[in-house]
Amino acid sequence: MAVTRPSESGVVNGDVPAHDLTRPSVTMNDVAAAANVSAQTVSRVLNDHPNVRRGTRERVLTAIQQLGYRPNTAARALVTGRSRTLGVITFDAVGYGPATILQAINIAAQDAGYFVSIVPLRSLDPHAVAEAMERLLGQSIDGLITIAPQEQMERALLGLTHQVPAVALDGSLDPSTPVVTVDEEGGARQATEYLLQLGHKTVLHLAGPADSIAATGRIAGWRAALAAAGVPAPEVLVGDWSTASGYQLGQQIAARSDTTAVFAGNDQMALGMMCALAERGIRVPEDISVVGFDDIPEAAYLIPRLSTVRPDFAETGRRCVKVLVDQLRGNNPATMYTIVPTELVVRRSTAQPPRT
Repeated sequence: MAVTRPSESGVVNGDVPAHDLTRPSVTMNDVAAAANVSAQTVSRVLNDHPNVRRGTRERVLTAIQQLGYRPNTAARALVTGRSRTLGVITFDAVGYGPATILQAINIAAQDAGYFVSIVPLRSLDPHAVAEAMERLLGQSIDGLITIAPQEQMERALLGLTHQVPAVALDGSLDPSTPVVTVDEEGGARQATEYLLQLGHKTVLHLAGPADSIAATGRIAGWRAALAAAGVPAPEVLVGDWSTASGYQLGQQIAARSDTTAVFAGNDQMALGMMCALAERGIRVPEDISVVGFDDIPEAAYLIPRLSTVRPDFAETGRRCVKVLVDQLRGNNPATMYTIVPTELVVRRSTAQPPRT
């Protein structure tokens, strides 16, 4: 068997640094000496103790980074009862919104000195949710973030989240659990108001699934805008967030002659609907104006470019971590319900209604 030996530069196959077995491990005492503090102070910084001056904390963290110190997290968890790990339970880890939120949670948690352990659910069965919770508790997580956009998941989590400090994204049936959510209702209302201001007599709505908390909020905002304008709400067309369901509903809309404006519950459904309309020779926005929700990256490159509501998904993830870490530091949440605002992005898919 051929043996690959490290070069003088300490690099072997594929430019991977060779591990120097002769170099002694960096200890907490080494960090303390480099930062000119006691080992106890280093321990306090590692455990995020509040009674450490900012300058001292920064000096210790700089020494840790420069020396490449890696604390024994398993041993520290045994001593302190804390693993420096945040658990996340989520049903959807691949959609644009959830994926962006998860990425932001990961980054914000690392910045706060925590690892993240994510358990994706394959179903919303109460047993599966309880099993996911037990798995995270077995890792001695310090806190929990639940991404629970469905009412069924809310019900399954009820009674489980009190075992550790927790934050719920979108909603929680437990009044003691802080909630962080996108302003679904406000964003939907703004989109609908904009279409009415363009002169459309009413606005049709393509909604997400009936058990979706986000879909419920967006329907509420759409209804509120129509009611404020004295316009009766048309029947809601219900999809499942997918492009395919938008296409199917778009075929129904194409068969009607009374629609000039549509607010789609998300951009994927808007995309499918626009495809169905194009196949029938119905132009956007000359014949029908369309506004979506989510501002997925593809929205700016559709033909025409899609007007949409832009939630700040990354900020939503960061807020989740902040609310949870504040609890872990002994601070009560400033509010039990944090709403992250949205903004309307106007592009080329909206215009005044066609003249009759």
